[in-house]
Amino acid sequence: MFEELGFIETTAREASVWFGLGLGALFGALAQRTRFCFRRGVVAGPDRAQALAVWGVALAVALVGTQAVVGAGLTGFADHRFHASALPYAAILVGGLLFGAGMVLARGCVSRLTVLTASGNLRALAGLLVFAVVAHATLKGVLAPLRTALGGWTVDLGAAASLAALPGGAWVWTLGLAALALLPLLRARPSAGLVLGAVLIGALVPLGWAGTGFVLFDEFDPIAQESLSFTSPWAETLFFTVASSSIPAGFGTGLVGGTLAGALVAALAARDFRWESFETPAQTGRSLTGAALMGVGGVLAGGCTVGAGLAGVPTLSVAALLALAAIAAGGVLTDRLLGATSRIPSGAGEPAARRALQPAE
Repeated sequence: MFEELGFIETTAREASVWFGLGLGALFGALAQRTRFCFRRGVVAGPDRAQALAVWGVALAVALVGTQAVVGAGLTGFADHRFHASALPYAAILVGGLLFGAGMVLARGCVSRLTVLTASGNLRALAGLLVFAVVAHATLKGVLAPLRTALGGWTVDLGAAASLAALPGGAWVWTLGLAALALLPLLRARPSAGLVLGAVLIGALVPLGWAGTGFVLFDEFDPIAQESLSFTSPWAETLFFTVASSSIPAGFGTGLVGGTLAGALVAALAARDFRWESFETPAQTGRSLTGAALMGVGGVLAGGCTVGAGLAGVPTLSVAALLALAAIAAGGVLTDRLLGATSRIPSGAGEPAARRALQPAE
């Protein structure tokens, strides 16, 4: 398809950078205005129900939209890693739990930290730098043996690696999952603006899949089929930043850059930009530990809440569903553990006052 568009001097990889830049800019602006974050939807908080409802709307739209472009022949996932017959269950479960714990400690998942960085939050920036280094170390560095070891524990699912191969077919599972994703709307009623923003965020997922899997497909110089994701893209962006003369930019690098730019413009337009930093050493240690856990966990699980969740689940991948469930479990367990720890009685026999957690946001 890419050749038919008439590009002569631009390669598919070069075009994917610009495509990622545009897609990221839209996501960054929308996520900044809606405060889009999976963590806020799974941990205790006054806006938990609303945050989960917004995230659910985006997922429902992504599900229906992705399967619509699959049905139209604009993309497919038969050869995608999400649909590999050998399910690395140990890596996904361990990685998901670590990522979930990390996003609670860092007070934001990777996509949220990216948006917050563009809004002037230096806590988020420090966390992202740690995350990118640890993610790259897990992909290709000193932590790679851990990834390889856990990745060796697999179970062969065969065709059942995709829900589309199960009784009912793709659309039964798609509509069923979309209905589940919309259930939080029964408990919370977000404003029309938030719902519209969530719909637009969800629509970016099939746009990404169709763009990289069909429009930019070049059989002579193929690029990876990708959509919204932040684990591998941040590792790639780090490597590109320090070795751009050796490693060319790709879709992921453009996506990260676009997200930062889009969120910055949205924050400035709404006058939400303000410099923020760490307030205590304990806060610093907790945030950076969380970022490191997300770096390891995101690679092991095969993606973050956006890459494996928002973009992965719409492919009807069992691996993506397992990763998202593990991330949610890790987040809930860690949040409850922190709450229980803060209620440990003091030496005077009275419950210690719960210290307010300082959020990245």
